[in-house]
Amino acid sequence: MVKMNKEIEILNEANFCIHCLAKPCQEGCPLNNDTEGFIDLIREKKYKDAYDLLLKTTVLPSVCGRICPHENQCEGKCVKKIASRSVKIGMLEAFIGDQAIENNWSIKSNIVDKDKKVAVVGGGPSGLSCAAFLRKKGYKVTIFEKYNSLGGLLSYGIPDFRLDKNILKQTINNILNMGIEVKYNKCLGIDFTLDDLKNNYDAIFLGIGTNISKKLNISGENLNGVYGGNELLEHKNYPDFNNKKVVIYGCGNVAMDLSRTIIRMNASKVYVIYRRDENNAPALKSEIENAKSEGVKFIFLSSIVAIKGTDKVESIELIKNELVNDGDNVGIKSIINSNYEINCDYVIKAIGSMPNLNLVNSLNLDLLDNGKIKINNFQTSDEKVFVGGDVAGIKSTVAFAARSGIDAAERISKYLEGKN
Repeated sequence: MVKMNKEIEILNEANFCIHCLAKPCQEGCPLNNDTEGFIDLIREKKYKDAYDLLLKTTVLPSVCGRICPHENQCEGKCVKKIASRSVKIGMLEAFIGDQAIENNWSIKSNIVDKDKKVAVVGGGPSGLSCAAFLRKKGYKVTIFEKYNSLGGLLSYGIPDFRLDKNILKQTINNILNMGIEVKYNKCLGIDFTLDDLKNNYDAIFLGIGTNISKKLNISGENLNGVYGGNELLEHKNYPDFNNKKVVIYGCGNVAMDLSRTIIRMNASKVYVIYRRDENNAPALKSEIENAKSEGVKFIFLSSIVAIKGTDKVESIELIKNELVNDGDNVGIKSIINSNYEINCDYVIKAIGSMPNLNLVNSLNLDLLDNGKIKINNFQTSDEKVFVGGDVAGIKSTVAFAARSGIDAAERISKYLEGKN
C-alpha cells in the first residue's frame, strides 16, 4: 500500500508539470538533465526509459534528487512557481534513481573497450562522474581513494538524515559495476605521487576537493574547543556536545548540516552566527527553516571578533553589523561600540574551505592565487593532468562537481584521441 501511494504521489506530481517549450528547469540544472523529458516518461510509467534518459547527463539521480539545492536550480526556474509552486523535480529524479536500485537496472550498455588507461584521484561526485563517463566511452578507469569507501563529501559531508548511506552505497556500486577498478586507502602525496600515475596511465583526473576549513584570523582561534567544520564532518571525530553551548560561525549549507547534527547530540544550545542578514545567507531557505524548527538559534548581522578563554573556549566577543548596499553588492559595516559577548563551550568554523596547500604545491602544477589548481577547459599546465570539482574553483554543489567531472571526461577523451 505504501509503495502504491508513493507511485500515485509521483504520477500526480509528474502530471503537475505543464511541459513548457522553453524548458527553463533544464537550464537551471547544472547537469542539464532533460527534466521535462524524464517527467513525460514518468507520466507514461516508462520508468526504465526515464532512467536511461537521465543517464545521458548523470549517474547520481538518487543522490542529486535528494540533496541538490533544487529551489536555487531546476525548481527555482519552474514557471509553475509564478502562480502556485514549483514541480518537485528533485523528488521525481530521486524516485527514478530509486527505481533503478530496486530493479537492478544497469548503467553499462554496449561499452567497447579501448586500450587507454585513466587514473581518477578521489571518489567524490566529480571523480565518480568522470570515471563513469570515461568508462562509457570504453576507457579503462582506476579510482584512487584515500579512504576505505567512496563518495567523498557524499559520505562524510552529508549527514545521514539528508542522505541515506545505503542508497549512496548502491548508487556507487552501480557505477563500479560498469567495470571500474578502485584502489582504496591510497592517498596522493603519501602512498603515490602524481609522477607515479603519469608513468602508468595515459591521463589523470584529480578530484581531490578542498576540505580544509578557512581560518578566522582572530585572537583565541587556537584555544581548545575551536574546530573546523569541514574536518568535523569528514572525520566525524566529534567532542562531547552533551549539555554544551556550541557556536557555529557561518551560514552556508555546511553550517546547516553541522547545526542539525550537533543539536541531535543533545547540545543545550546551538547558535549559528552570520555577518549578514538572513536574506543574504548562502544556505537554502528550507535548510535554515529546518534548523530553526529543530531548535537552532540564529544570530544575524554579527561578526565574531575574538574567542575568549584561558586554556579553552569560554565565550566569544561579537560586533553588530549593518548592511551597506553599493548598488552592485551587499556589504557590511561594523557598528561602533556595539560589541557584546556570548558564553559558549565550543566554536566551529564554517566560513568556507580551501585546498590542502602542502598537497597542491607538491604537484608542480600552475596554481591560482587562492591555491586552487589553474585549468584551461579542465586541463592543467601538465597536458596529461585534468582537474574538476572544488579544487578547480568549480561551484561547491554536488551537481556542479558532477558536471565538472563529466565535462572533464569529454575533454580527456578528446586528448586521448588526439583531438583539440
